[in-house]
Amino acid sequence: MREIIDDLLRVWHSGRTGGLATLVRAQGATPVPIGSSMVVDADGRAFGSISAGCAEAAAYEAAAESARTGRRGLQRFGPGSGLDAQMDCVGTLDVFTEPFSRRHFPEFPDIAADIEAQRQVTLFTVVWHSDPDVIGQHLITDRKHGTELVSLPDSDVFVSSFARPPHLILVGANAFASALATQARLLGYRITIVDARPTFANATAYPGCEVVVDWPHRYLNTLASAGEIDGNTAMVVLSHDPKFEIPLLTVALRLPELGYLAALGTPASHGHRLEALQAGGFSDETLSRLHSPAGLDVGARTPAETAVSIAAELLAVRNGTSAEPLSTSPGAGRRHVHMAR
Repeated sequence: MREIIDDLLRVWHSGRTGGLATLVRAQGATPVPIGSSMVVDADGRAFGSISAGCAEAAAYEAAAESARTGRRGLQRFGPGSGLDAQMDCVGTLDVFTEPFSRRHFPEFPDIAADIEAQRQVTLFTVVWHSDPDVIGQHLITDRKHGTELVSLPDSDVFVSSFARPPHLILVGANAFASALATQARLLGYRITIVDARPTFANATAYPGCEVVVDWPHRYLNTLASAGEIDGNTAMVVLSHDPKFEIPLLTVALRLPELGYLAALGTPASHGHRLEALQAGGFSDETLSRLHSPAGLDVGARTPAETAVSIAAELLAVRNGTSAEPLSTSPGAGRRHVHMAR
């Protein structure tokens, strides 16, 4: 739902009724995560996706039907379901469809506001119940839950939790920071750019980012003291100046919670960096946490290409994968899919 918040708000504020389809369960592999949604507005336009192709047309029709009739219910798409025409998904998809409007979902702007403000919010939706009048009821809470379909006596409830986005700290306000911020936004990160130089740390140059004018090591210490560093925090050092870089990495390498730590540079600058950190007492084991030079070897030359290289490594580390080519890995062609749990 997060990816179509603006589209849902537009339908809600229009005063007309659309149809909302949400992927709530899958048997086998799915090309998009559980919880992905599609909304069909009153003019028949679709936004979002529940399957990235397979079953999309059938889900569209089911959502449009919910908008027309007001009916809510689970739809099963896949082999043997009777709705498997032109499907190339591996497995079966369970999709909940419901009408969507001010009348049907009056609480929705509250959810949208929480997501926009990066506050934890969880939505419970009754997708099946022995009493048909209960199906489609929603409950909102700020308690943290996963994204899953829960079976209760006489009912199934879909739990969708919208957690605070992961945090990416970019050290150094420059062209590489701008390009990497663009890539990281596509991956769902909230982004902070920190630089001690007020001339370069200009908020208008980095739309959608928090820009902090401070010494990077002091800023990182402040975050750590406030409990703001965890496994969903990543940091990339894009400044080669040792007076910024070494004090910062000295702090960062002492934070075991940091999910990803990288530094841009050439092999030569990497060697100087390691010498300075080793002289500061860091062991080889600790230094192995530092991805330096940052990024995967894709032959990057420009800031935009370098951003793709670093974003790919960041994603591989976050997901615990090897970053080897899919075409040469076991199960080639299947590892891109999201496995239902």
